[in-house]
Amino acid sequence: MRHRSIRVLFILSALAIAAICANPAWAQSAMAEKPPLYTYVAEWSIPRAMWADYEKSQSANNDPLNKAVADGTLVSYGSYSVLNHQEGQATHGTWFSATSMVNLMKVLESRRSAPAAADPILAASKHWDLILESRDYNAHSGTFTNGYLRVGYWRVKPGSSDPDGKIVRGSLVAMLEKLLAAGALHSYQIDEESVHSGDPNAFFVAIVTNGAEGLDKFYAGLDDANKTNPAGMAGYESMLDSSGHRDTLAHVGTMTHK
Repeated sequence: MRHRSIRVLFILSALAIAAICANPAWAQSAMAEKPPLYTYVAEWSIPRAMWADYEKSQSANNDPLNKAVADGTLVSYGSYSVLNHQEGQATHGTWFSATSMVNLMKVLESRRSAPAAADPILAASKHWDLILESRDYNAHSGTFTNGYLRVGYWRVKPGSSDPDGKIVRGSLVAMLEKLLAAGALHSYQIDEESVHSGDPNAFFVAIVTNGAEGLDKFYAGLDDANKTNPAGMAGYESMLDSSGHRDTLAHVGTMTHK
């Protein structure tokens, strides 16, 4: 896994340099900064015997969240169950996203006061929250039930930087946009914590693939980039602390994007 992770870093650096040098006009467009997108993530460590009950109880949230997407309060929402379980860590989670903290907090408070918030299953389970902000994101509109969520956690080495996000947008974002356009992904986001509860030098790369086939297409895209854009790999790798890298893979029970 670590060798693949290092190779991924090499790929991204190569793509960044190749894209920027080969077509400056395209690179400038790809690096345009978007308005902030705020995401609330709730994660739970549910006892295995309660998994079915938890998923049933959480389905009660779909109707009010659908209404929030329909009226523009939310941009998206979804739920997932973790596949690579780790002792003491999350087994399930939900998220919803909005273009302002006002709307994000509006939905959060309504969910906190809903009957499902007092479910005994939740009271018996460990819980974590994240509030994230993204400037690099995109998604297909619709409701999907075949997705796989892959989240990569990375830390930037102290003293390293990517001014204005130019390397990331000219490499990783461009690659993810290509996969999105090809239908391999339903969505992607590159997030940092807006309210820091963890390492302030960390960020998350979250993709939702179009079925398990989308996972294969994601890895194939990375391998292809490694072959066709080898230059500049070490430069990007030097920015990141690969020893802090972690991955999460989850099945998305449902997701809706406006």
